[in-house]
Amino acid sequence: MLGFVGDVGDLAKLVMAAEGTRSMPGGREALEHELADCLWSVLILAHRYEVDLEAAFSKTMDELKAIIAARLVERSTQR
Repeated sequence: MLGFVGDVGDLAKLVMAAEGTRSMPGGREALEHELADCLWSVLILAHRYEVDLEAAFSKTMDELKAIIAARLVERSTQR
């Protein structure tokens, strides 16, 4: 988990560099590498704690879609 936290910090720096708000060597290749590192960590954590990541992802996306749809309806009725 601590390695994942470090990878997320590195990813944040690389994203800032990609957005032009920070200077960091490595460019696109480093960004791709760090994204892969983070994904690997998530997959390992899911395996370790017996989380069905596919099911959890689908459920979470369905929940987010419902929340976003409700907010869009709310905004359209406020106009």
